Amino acid sequence: MANRHTIILMQTSQSRATRTFMDYDSISQAMDGICGLYERKIKDLNPAIRNITYDIADLYNFIDGLADMSALVYDHSIQAYLPYDRQWIKQRTFHHLKKLAN
Repeated sequence: MANRHTIILMQTSQSRATRTFMDYDSISQAMDGICGLYERKIKDLNPAIRNITYDIADLYNFIDGLADMSALVYDHSIQAYLPYDRQWIKQRTFHHLKKLAN
């Protein structure tokens, strides 16, 4: 799964104007990007807090709170992007954070 270009598509609210995307060189970098997005939101909401801590449930609530989030991951064998849903993103972020914790 390493070195698979990944595009995260997201919409933060019901307004179509909030649609955006982020692209990464790997699935792992994309999961870091999603965690970073959540961490920046926490910092914006709580600027006085120096050390940010959260658990996986908090991250899942953030992902579920978005109007939409999905991923497109490049598959070299078929030379095309495969779509993945919000549930897949949550599973991948969990495995990614678990790997970082070890």
